[in-house]
Amino acid sequence: MSLAETDAVTAAKPYLRRATLIGVALVLVLAVSGAAGLRYGLLLLIGLGFGIVLEGFRFGFAGPWRALLLRREVAGVLAQLLAIGLVAVVAIPLLSAQEGVLIGAHAPVGWAMMGGAFVFGIAMQIVLGCGSGTLVNAGSGNPVGLLALPFFAIGSFAGAYHLVWWTGLGTLQPVVFAGTGGLAMTLALLAAVAVLLLVVAAPGSRRLPRRLWIAAVVIALLALGNLVVAGQPWGVVYGLGLWAAKGAVAVGADLSGSAFWMAEANAARLGESIFTDVTSLTNIGIIAGACLVAVWRVGGLSAALPRLPAKAWAAVIIAGFLMGYSSRLAFGCNVGAFFSGISTGSLHGWVWFVMAFMGAAVGVRLRPALGLEERP
Repeated sequence: MSLAETDAVTAAKPYLRRATLIGVALVLVLAVSGAAGLRYGLLLLIGLGFGIVLEGFRFGFAGPWRALLLRREVAGVLAQLLAIGLVAVVAIPLLSAQEGVLIGAHAPVGWAMMGGAFVFGIAMQIVLGCGSGTLVNAGSGNPVGLLALPFFAIGSFAGAYHLVWWTGLGTLQPVVFAGTGGLAMTLALLAAVAVLLLVVAAPGSRRLPRRLWIAAVVIALLALGNLVVAGQPWGVVYGLGLWAAKGAVAVGADLSGSAFWMAEANAARLGESIFTDVTSLTNIGIIAGACLVAVWRVGGLSAALPRLPAKAWAAVIIAGFLMGYSSRLAFGCNVGAFFSGISTGSLHGWVWFVMAFMGAAVGVRLRPALGLEERP
């Protein structure tokens, strides 16, 4: 082979690799559609979209909160509020018009819910990834994300197992901002938070880069697609807990002592394929989408193993478990409670935001003490 031919083959390799990646993703979607139905194939496709946008455009939750707390950089959080507002404009009226057909991410405010959100805020900063962020980090080959993910799933399963006991400590009835008035209230609150962020922002950090504008719009469209196709908002935590619950059943565990897992709908899902569980499908899609972007960029999952002390790896394991456990008590993570809760009019989403943000302020200061980064 001549030098020119060798150069041509070398130049074509990235295109062949990327075409193969796209082909594999489409085959996976078609396989799920054929085996479980078009609805489930679409949900996997939506999940792939989430993973591609979250990783490809670096749109996240834990990182922007950290940037706000440490450097008063507000662009990432403003992008989150923008995406939530775009979803709310469509979702809140749609839920009112399709009551009984579509459901919102509505949950009660209670002691366990508030405490769970606070603990989740701490843990997500230790791991530096929320629910969706942990999936993305694992999919892109990040060693911390790969270690945290299985313990997140185990924690979600355990939190669900004990959920009824925790909610028995005291909860209010769910409060929902519905209809035109509810939408106006939600948008007004989002605008108020955005104004507050702009007031406290560090100089030069008030403008959203183009990538965040694009990411916010696409994430909003995908979230609305998830609501319409799944009949419920985008979530993460339930699917991870279900995976661990299935694993527990597979090794002979008896879940009859859990009111949550023995509830009719949940017990039925334990015996069904994860490819017919809507949250599992989008979670799988997020992992696969992030993996696709990582391989697309560099040709492989090449994240180096960070040189961390033993206590840092132990902290990741414990924080991963606590993220799963606490998010189940809080009725969701940054996705299911904050993003989907607020965008579908649930008061608990706002309470979650406040409590988790306070927890995050603690978490960012714990990282150096745990050996996860050098002290400033």
